[in-house]
Amino acid sequence: MKRILLAAALTLLSTSAFAQTYQPYYQQAGANTYNQDLAECQAYANQVSPVQDAAVGAIGGAAGGAALGALSGALFKGVSVGEGAAVGAAAGGVLGLAGGAYTGTQNQKQVLNNCMRGRGYSTYY
Repeated sequence: MKRILLAAALTLLSTSAFAQTYQPYYQQAGANTYNQDLAECQAYANQVSPVQDAAVGAIGGAAGGAALGALSGALFKGVSVGEGAAVGAAAGGVLGLAGGAYTGTQNQKQVLNNCMRGRGYSTYY
């Protein structure tokens, strides 16, 4: 259980500063303000928090995992409904957290790229 919580914490930490480190190649003829444009677009993308998507994914995954785990515990001998629900909730929560974090970072990436495109840059990733 401690390993599951550690994995969840590491996933959240690794996604919290994604837009600041993501820097695809952009090109614009005669762009003298590239660094300023990139910094402003990164700040804008950081307003889209992957942590919120990760939290929603974790809650949904935990609920679904608990339901499936409880069902498994009820169907199979040797595992109680409570044990099945607990294991299912933990596993579903971690999987939901990872999926939500991935979705959140993809959203940040899209916001950053759209912002740079709006300023006239071509995006090459």
